[in-house]
Amino acid sequence: MAFPIVRHRRLRQSAGMRSLVRETVLNVDDFIQPIFVTYGTGIKREIPSMPGVYHFSLDTLEEELKEIVDLGIKSVLLFGIPETKDAVGSSAFDENGIVQAATRKIKSLYPELLVVADTCLCEFTDHGHCGMVHTFEHEGHLHGDVLNDESLELLARTAVSQARAGADIIAPSNMMDGFVQAIRHGLDEAGYAHIPIMSYSVKYASAFYGPFREAADSAPQFGDRKSYQMDPANVREALREAQSDVEEGADMLMVKPALAFMDVIRLLRQEFDLPLVAYNVSGEYSMVKAAAQQGWINEQAIVTESLLGMKRAGADIIITYFAKDMARWLREGN
Repeated sequence: MAFPIVRHRRLRQSAGMRSLVRETVLNVDDFIQPIFVTYGTGIKREIPSMPGVYHFSLDTLEEELKEIVDLGIKSVLLFGIPETKDAVGSSAFDENGIVQAATRKIKSLYPELLVVADTCLCEFTDHGHCGMVHTFEHEGHLHGDVLNDESLELLARTAVSQARAGADIIAPSNMMDGFVQAIRHGLDEAGYAHIPIMSYSVKYASAFYGPFREAADSAPQFGDRKSYQMDPANVREALREAQSDVEEGADMLMVKPALAFMDVIRLLRQEFDLPLVAYNVSGEYSMVKAAAQQGWINEQAIVTESLLGMKRAGADIIITYFAKDMARWLREGN
């Protein structure tokens, strides 16, 4: 007996109908805009590998903040480039450090703007690693072992100093074992039990970080970070890392980078009910900017599709250098 073939009928969509039935929608509230602050005066210096992204000194920061606020963006992620560096990254937990000073500046100008403080040592250490290291020479080459447990105390001190300066959210990006527990304990003990932790729970040892390391002057001076960041080949490990952070007290989980790890974002969304953050990192940004400058792609269409993909995969929050651009396009109704 032959049966008629029934084909699924796709809804014929006008522009209004598309808006009505669209399953995933981007909103300006989804985005966090990263900012790089540095010492000096009169500095607004474009980062060569990241067109449209700048280093700001404290006196030029106000113009950038006004633009962010006027576009309706509610949150910024703060990275600092210190005046001096040393083996333990002491500028990271200096009460008058660049991140702390920038946080106070932001809060004095725009108290309602959420400040997310990146909590790591790599920008502040003279060796470029995310914690203390024991260095030694072998066959004429400098090597080092990261001292995990010794680094945790410094990371907790950094988090407390950032919270004391007015940071609303602490975002530790170091991937040291036990870092969430150490920071949670430090914050609670210092009277900042109300400050949430946005953990870089699943941070891969990725090739997409190159432009950021130029921006933050944080490239390792020897070795790499593969011993404490994740192998891009691993996905089950992502579940273990996230579960560990949940048990240690993380309030939000992050996957970094985003575009090559959509499957990981989806997996964490299925397994955990905490807010989930996707970091659309520097290399992802720079590739799009470079191709757009060559006229090879439609930048707005590519960015919109990429960010929609991250949200569709399960991200509640997206950290992206495209935040201002996306806010403009949304405001224009595009």
